[in-house]
Amino acid sequence: MAATTPRGTHMQTIDFDTRSVFIGGIWQPASFGRTLPLINPSDGSELTHIARGSPAEIDAAVHAAQAALEGPWGLLSAAERGRILLRMSARVVELADVLARMEALDVGKPVKQGMADAMALARYLEFYGGAADKVMGETIPFANGYTALTLREPHGVTGHIVPWNYPMQIIGRSVGAALAMGNACVLKPAEEACLTALAFARIAQDCGLPAGALNVVPGLGEEAGAALTRHHGIHHISFTGSVAVGQLVQAAAAKNAVPVTLELGGKSPQIVFADADLDAALPFLVNAGIQNAGQTCSAASRILVEQSIFERVVKLMAERYKRLVVGPAIDDPDVGPLISQRQREVVSNYLAIARDSGLRVAGQAELPAGLPPAGCYVAPTLLAPVRDDHRLAQEEIFGPVQVVMSFDGEADAIAQANGTPFGLVAGVWTRDGSRALRMARKLQCGQVFINNYGAGGGIELPFGGVKHSGHGREKGFEALYGFSTLKTIAIKHD
Repeated sequence: MAATTPRGTHMQTIDFDTRSVFIGGIWQPASFGRTLPLINPSDGSELTHIARGSPAEIDAAVHAAQAALEGPWGLLSAAERGRILLRMSARVVELADVLARMEALDVGKPVKQGMADAMALARYLEFYGGAADKVMGETIPFANGYTALTLREPHGVTGHIVPWNYPMQIIGRSVGAALAMGNACVLKPAEEACLTALAFARIAQDCGLPAGALNVVPGLGEEAGAALTRHHGIHHISFTGSVAVGQLVQAAAAKNAVPVTLELGGKSPQIVFADADLDAALPFLVNAGIQNAGQTCSAASRILVEQSIFERVVKLMAERYKRLVVGPAIDDPDVGPLISQRQREVVSNYLAIARDSGLRVAGQAELPAGLPPAGCYVAPTLLAPVRDDHRLAQEEIFGPVQVVMSFDGEADAIAQANGTPFGLVAGVWTRDGSRALRMARKLQCGQVFINNYGAGGGIELPFGGVKHSGHGREKGFEALYGFSTLKTIAIKHD
């Protein structure tokens, strides 16, 4: 097995070969030994190489998963599946520091955010390990002489396409739930961020997960990812990523009549009324926009503020922006680099649009001298005021850029909040309980947070979007229902 990361990073405690795919419990090279470079976005250096999986590896992984369902994995009881997930959870906790630093090097997120992701992964495995034997069917009152009941059964082989921004969290909420329900999984991680996905496979193997229950095939989206979505042996697909790619995934899956869970983009608002507790709100207003350098589907990238307190809120947010520390992820700053030079260019182009259209920079963090010149850094930027029809208020930037808009009354706030193609998350800040409930009912999104934002990750809270933010739900018991199919049995006995 090759070392997981360069010397001096303390990653050697998880032993796996970065240049291998993991299929049927075996680490092996991709076809013809093809690899892809893995780049550290903090300084542009090459961390290692990963396998460049092909359709041949995807096909082998699907067949290994099917064999697992017909063999040891499929024979386990729900309680036995749960115990394996609980062992995996405990092992993730033991290795949380290792995984956090791995994520910092690979993805560019500060170590403290990597640690939060590792602990979220552990919590997902704990939650789904405990829930595995608690997904119940029902009996149905039916005609005399019949007993009717329902069973929840696994789909079979599930495909999981995981993005680069939150590999551990999304693996936990999708693969964890799928395994709990008894599915066998084929995981295709993003080519920009594969280390923790491969480490997860090693942890699963060490904790006794039967061979083939989890298979990991790194590679390019247009090669390995496309092969996974169109494979006739896949029975359910979970995809998190962009709207454009999500549409391609759904179209490919439709040819095999395969259900798809899509968690796509967002342009999520936080709505601040004049009676809000600003001391409580301000940390959430800023942090929910710049966390992971703004590369979060549920990032609060739009701040809607009641007109009477608009300038005050902008000033307070701007002061926080000026105190933000930007730097290499391993130094654990407030904001690390973007994932790649390509993403840096995307965000920089949006900032150029803002400049060219005359938007005011209300607050901006300073990029310190001495940052590695090949690092993927963008200064976190607060823009205010911004019209609700401006491109920067309508399009997902996926970077540390927030726009602030004013509103006049509840109706105006609702119109602006719902006035984008997205509908993932929203936050409402008010001391008026009736208003909070009215707003929550009218907002078009999958989650609404009142006087908070994100609820600390909310492992138990169903998560997903409407409109271009996708469909289906992850997290909580809803994820277990999504990774199962309902069978009805009617028994005539009289």
